[in-house]
Amino acid sequence: MAEFIVAIELGSSKITGIAGKKNLDGSITVQAVVTEGASQCIRKGVVYNIDKTGQCLISIIGKLKKQLKHEISHVYVGVGGQSIRSVKNVIVKELPSETLITSDMINELMDNNRTMSYQDQEILDAATQEYKVDNQYVVDPVGIKASHLEGNFLNILWRKSFYHNLNNCFEKAGISIAEMYLAPLALADSVLSEAEKRGGCVLVDFGADTTTVSVYYKNILRHLAVLPLGSGNITKDIATLQMEEKDAEAMKLKYGSAFTDNNDIDNGLSYSIDPERSVESRKFIEIVEARVLEIIENVVHQVPTAYLDKLLGGFILTGGGSNMKNIERAFRNHQNVDKIRTAKFVNQTINGNAPEINAKNGTMNTILGLLAKGDINCAGPAISSDQNLFVDTNPTKSNTSELHETPRKPTEVKEGVVLTAAEKEKAEQERRRLEEEQRKREEEEEERRRQEEEKRKNSVWSRFTRKLKEFGGKMLEEEE
Repeated sequence: MAEFIVAIELGSSKITGIAGKKNLDGSITVQAVVTEGASQCIRKGVVYNIDKTGQCLISIIGKLKKQLKHEISHVYVGVGGQSIRSVKNVIVKELPSETLITSDMINELMDNNRTMSYQDQEILDAATQEYKVDNQYVVDPVGIKASHLEGNFLNILWRKSFYHNLNNCFEKAGISIAEMYLAPLALADSVLSEAEKRGGCVLVDFGADTTTVSVYYKNILRHLAVLPLGSGNITKDIATLQMEEKDAEAMKLKYGSAFTDNNDIDNGLSYSIDPERSVESRKFIEIVEARVLEIIENVVHQVPTAYLDKLLGGFILTGGGSNMKNIERAFRNHQNVDKIRTAKFVNQTINGNAPEINAKNGTMNTILGLLAKGDINCAGPAISSDQNLFVDTNPTKSNTSELHETPRKPTEVKEGVVLTAAEKEKAEQERRRLEEEQRKREEEEEERRRQEEEKRKNSVWSRFTRKLKEFGGKMLEEEE
């Protein structure tokens, strides 16, 4: 039977699908890669046109099936894009003195945090920071005696409309989701080392329309934000020199530099726009550097002040925008940080002939990170040579709801995993069912107590009337 994992990333300006097989030695063999521009339906990594996105997804799945020669039963999906942000939250539980903290207490804190409500925002994931037991911070408080327990969480939020649009376009396209994953966390797990996460670092993913900033310290995600700025903004700025964006993109790739020393600028040099026009090199350099500086300043602004002096791992740059000449030097000049590196490829061993993979330029790091997260075989039945690849003919295909028949508890959800809409609906149904069972138990208990009280009262009254009759009988006997 065929075995492969399929992952789909909805990037800031394109959708990418990939299929690969995990080998026994831990390496991954990429079998197919499909990329389609999605500017008509996705903006800054967010689904705006559900129907067109669905059509794009169907096209990608069809092309993957053609290369794999097998049906695709379900896929792994990366969630990212504009408006994702992190918010700290603290859940407090007061306990009787010298109470032994149990795993049930921790689960209750996690449940309470997950049910937090934010206006127009959906909780995608909740990263546990640490627990405060009385006056001490610990990672695992189970088994400790205390009278005060606090759970410190980092909730990752996204606009509810974005979340529902994403789920709807997969549902309408008839594509089952094995698991949704926070793309920035999948990327971090694939390009950062344990030492960088532990010592403190900032991962900067330069996309076309967005830049994602992830801050780690002591192996814990401390902050996450997606900026609505990317390398595409540099292209648009160059286009203001009266040229089309495709020509501006070509000039950026050919001449663009994140930093140029003033002594290296030739005031007499011009860059050709077309056979009839040109632009002074200094003016071009100023346009590019101004936008790069704005992006860098916004990135640095996202780093919480509490961690600015604790970044032993430094800054790690990745994504297509990290290929710009002198980008590391531009960061050093602004932030005065020596430890900066560019992650051109993931840490896993990847085999394959796809040119997109072998380019190792940082553009495929996120989708490869998502592929590495997959652990359920996505292969369906083999496809016959005369079968229409764009018509769903797989009778064994399961839908997203069936894949997650039993709702997962917070303790069972891996960090970075985003519950699908189907899972959340089932979890809500399960919560209501448990609440109803609890209500019925309380009502039954109340009825039992009422009956016992009534029985007790009847028993007391019965004894009283019996004694009264006995007393009355004795009085009559005495009178006789």
